[in-house]
Amino acid sequence: MSLAILAFAAGVLLLQFQAALPAPGWLLAMLPAAIAAFLCLRREWRIGALVASFALGFLWAAGFAHLRIADRLDASLEGRDLEVLGVVSSLPAVSERSLRFEFEIESEASGARVPSKLLLAWYRTPLVQGVDDTPGVLDESLRVHPGERWSFRVRLRRPHGNANPFGFDYEAWLLERGVGATGYVRGGARRLGSRNSPMDRIEQIRETVRDRFIAVLGVTPASGILVALAVGEERSISNEEWRLFRQTGVTHLMSISGLHVTLISGLCAALVAFGWRRVPRLALALPARKAAALAAVAAALGYSLLAGFAVPAQRTCYMVAVVAAALWTGQIASGGRVLAIALAAVLLADPWAVLSAGFWLSFGAVALIFYVSLGWTEAPGKAMQWARIQWAITLGLAPAALLLFGQVSLVGPLANAVAIPLVSAVITPLALVAALVPVDALLLTAEWLTLRMLVFLEWCAALPLALWQQHVPPLWAVLAAIAGVAWLLAPRGVPSRWAGALLLAPVFLVAPPRPAPGEAWITTLDVGQGLAVLVRTEQHALLYDAGPLYGPEADGGERVVVPYLRATGVDALDVLVLTHLDSDHTGGAASVLANVDTGRMLSSLARRHPLHAQVGESGACLRGAAWDWDGVRFDVLHPASLEAGGRVRSNNLSCVLRVATAHGAMLLTGDIERAAESEMLAATASMPASNPRGLAAQALLVPHHGSVTSSTPDFLAAVAPRHAVVAAGYRNRFGHPRAEVLARYAALGVQVLRTDLDGAVTLRFAEGGVQAETARAARPRYWYPVR
Repeated sequence: MSLAILAFAAGVLLLQFQAALPAPGWLLAMLPAAIAAFLCLRREWRIGALVASFALGFLWAAGFAHLRIADRLDASLEGRDLEVLGVVSSLPAVSERSLRFEFEIESEASGARVPSKLLLAWYRTPLVQGVDDTPGVLDESLRVHPGERWSFRVRLRRPHGNANPFGFDYEAWLLERGVGATGYVRGGARRLGSRNSPMDRIEQIRETVRDRFIAVLGVTPASGILVALAVGEERSISNEEWRLFRQTGVTHLMSISGLHVTLISGLCAALVAFGWRRVPRLALALPARKAAALAAVAAALGYSLLAGFAVPAQRTCYMVAVVAAALWTGQIASGGRVLAIALAAVLLADPWAVLSAGFWLSFGAVALIFYVSLGWTEAPGKAMQWARIQWAITLGLAPAALLLFGQVSLVGPLANAVAIPLVSAVITPLALVAALVPVDALLLTAEWLTLRMLVFLEWCAALPLALWQQHVPPLWAVLAAIAGVAWLLAPRGVPSRWAGALLLAPVFLVAPPRPAPGEAWITTLDVGQGLAVLVRTEQHALLYDAGPLYGPEADGGERVVVPYLRATGVDALDVLVLTHLDSDHTGGAASVLANVDTGRMLSSLARRHPLHAQVGESGACLRGAAWDWDGVRFDVLHPASLEAGGRVRSNNLSCVLRVATAHGAMLLTGDIERAAESEMLAATASMPASNPRGLAAQALLVPHHGSVTSSTPDFLAAVAPRHAVVAAGYRNRFGHPRAEVLARYAALGVQVLRTDLDGAVTLRFAEGGVQAETARAARPRYWYPVR
């Protein structure tokens, strides 16, 4: 049976890697596949059972996917004002700028078909004064709460997220949550009563607990952690704390993990069993062990619901239910079968769980515990048992952690040795009791312990070699490493277990691909409405702008640029070019400089700008600067001077860089407008086309995101590109790229690639010419819109 469940899971996984869904008619084969799997299992036809289970998993996931895709916003409704009526169905996320919440639709006053669930933002202040495409301003007296029925005027768009290699797939996350459109409130807000379903009641309890914790403790790191542990609101933990948890390998403890659920359910079971045995009438009516099993299931389910029912909590809840059912029936199941049944339950309810890192780490950790326990011929002492399990989990999950995150915490065993018992056995129970009993002393005690734990974790993070970071290894190397781990951790008696270490070597030793001598790989990352371009040669790397500022605690540098650099094996930047002052180009620079060694910065920033202090060498980006790396030439073509200052728009001070190889050249233009284009045309008018400081290039980064202020016909004629890359945010409020600008490129027969539609764009200047690759085309998925 366990193998059949694994085959079912493999079918579910395969579906999530498809570029297109099978035709709906194939879903009719689901019932025959289920019958075939059942009959084969009954008659012990293993091969038939595996094949039928695999087909059933694939079709089951396909059926769910068809329903979700059909419930997406129609493209014709994007950008229109729509009147909707529905219910707030999630715990609102509160930030300085906005409220964000899920909204279940009950009716549409505008008559348009709107998806059943939306993810809405309600902004406290308008994004751009005087612009019609601006969210309505949030009235602080109208804060929304779970279960409330509201009428809004909203503006929506189809699910869309940044698409970068090795990046987070926001669109898949929205699909899993059943969100068919995102958008913001434009006005017309009216509260119309409450729905108060059972799930609404649970969300209201979660909100009450969160608000009380913050009211008592304030907005502090400790209060955010306690809120996350009590009600699963992980958004309350700041980015700074998440970085610390990743460095020390305790991230799993700061959300509702299976360990927390197990301990809470076990504690409730022990208390019920203790009291049940002392009431003879109850003990005669129902054995204490069965009563304890019911209490364990109730506690696991209650805590999981209170915490938002995340995958780790689901898995543990199902496992507790399976064990309880075995106790009731007198058929004690093996650990492997319990885990397999829990796997089936999770995937039956949520086929997209396989796309979550938490799914693999959660089930992987439990499977490792069961696996290493196979070799115990006698029960070891508690300390030795704990040490073996910690070693197995640290070693066993390392390949997956490198594939998913590109890093492994080397101080994880030490940090977990203290944090696991403290968080799971002390802080979490205190937080839960404090959620039920309004006694501030309980919260204050939990806060004090949390602060002491943070001090310890900071000490761990400061240890030498606390964190191993590297490029993301290829999948084949990770699979080989997993086999090596299984060999290393095999039970006693398995020959040459040490040889398993040899299979781990490729994960660390296989270098990521890089350009050959004389080649340049130029990647325009999808950072939304902003710019970040990575130029790589054989031994060097240059970053051209660092992405936008998203908010007080988020920017394109930290979310997109730095993870991409690490994943591709770029450990250091030789040069960081910041074209001009605008925050959509420099907003991520501080994060890049804080996380990546940078040799030199070239910019048009003022001399007193604080970013100069973050890099050892900093200079002005001026025409005439040039250098050669690995057979690739770099020339700065603009600006000629920075002295004009306030008399020139900052866009026209953008640093323009030409990257030339023997196989072609690319012109990186920042936000230059007509004036800068004319100045460059005048400066190069007398130069031959072959001059390295000329404008001619096979590829062009479209100036100013495709604004009407740029890409003049004369400039395009001088550059004569065959490929053009537009860096713009999806349905951005500026309307970039403008239709008339795109028409100019189309008239010249230029291939236009857009980050808002194609994701990150990589142009490889190599033998044979320019090779273009986009993130969405390289990794097609059925939930991506058709280009």
